[in-house]
Amino acid sequence: MIKKIAVLYGGRSGEHEVSVNSAQAVMEGLEQIEDYEVVPVFITKEGEWQLHGNRVALLPDPAIGGLYLLDGESGGNIVSIDVVFPVLHGTFGEDGTIQGLLELARIPYVGAGVAGSAVGMDKILMKAVLKSFGLPVGDYLWFTATKWKKDRTKLVEDIAAKLGFPCFVKPANLGSSVGISKVYKQFELEPAVEEALQYDHRIIVEKFLPGSEIECSVLGNDDPMASLPGQIVPCNDFYDYKAKYIDDRSALIIPAQLQPETVQQVQELAIKAFLMLDCAGLARVDFFVDEKARKIWINEINTLPGFTAISMYPKLWEASGIPFPELLRRLVELAEERAAKRAQLKTSFTPA
Repeated sequence: MIKKIAVLYGGRSGEHEVSVNSAQAVMEGLEQIEDYEVVPVFITKEGEWQLHGNRVALLPDPAIGGLYLLDGESGGNIVSIDVVFPVLHGTFGEDGTIQGLLELARIPYVGAGVAGSAVGMDKILMKAVLKSFGLPVGDYLWFTATKWKKDRTKLVEDIAAKLGFPCFVKPANLGSSVGISKVYKQFELEPAVEEALQYDHRIIVEKFLPGSEIECSVLGNDDPMASLPGQIVPCNDFYDYKAKYIDDRSALIIPAQLQPETVQQVQELAIKAFLMLDCAGLARVDFFVDEKARKIWINEINTLPGFTAISMYPKLWEASGIPFPELLRRLVELAEERAAKRAQLKTSFTPA
């Protein structure tokens, strides 16, 4: 039986181009699986959904079971969908919005649910939740655009006193290092914050953490497993957008050059973070590791990590013994498994 896998890509996000590149790799991998049929759904930067150039919509009515064709010769018809693979990075894709729509439509989908996606996307909430569970995160401060306008001078002084330099200024909700600045001097803070405010109204400033940049992939639902960790050696001052997706001079060391006990600690922390944030299917957990000081910090979790040719998530699983097409098959099966379990839950309550 052929399964129709809708791949959603593009989207209303600063990571639109990254999504397109990731989706190309995902679709090519899915096409290698005999019993899968890929349904490519492109979402423009304005939010229009397109299937082979024709407008489509995914409606919240679970009785529809697929994509509603809005125009073209087949306008009014339905394209049935078995599983959705959202290859949407950033806002309106990785933040729980598309997951909520898919939950309403009762269509199985790859990746975390609404809560896990939303918390994983928001760096402020993510760090607060991880910290509340006793997991190691670095020091940080956060504030809103309104607070910045009212108390700019005080905030700059607090950042300098509590976090020091260098530090990182980031939009709370975005990925792929879009809008991020590494700040070395106090006078550089204001332009860095203004840059980040172009992408979000909430800003997080993180203390610089020493050590190696380590990434670990997680695969599974309630009983996930962790890959071998990998190490990033960025070609630029930090692993920014250019280093990730444009310049191929960054080194990816797989497996990471870590002591066996450190590898085990990283894997255990990656799985704990995955479970504490209620993730599902896949995630990549990023760390800073200082073996000399015996320190490990969780930097962030990515609930829909990149799938480009140079992305760490699939590379780490390949090094751990799971080739790309098999990885994609497992992700689809995990989506179906999660949907089947949720379908068994009661959706109404009648008092006795």
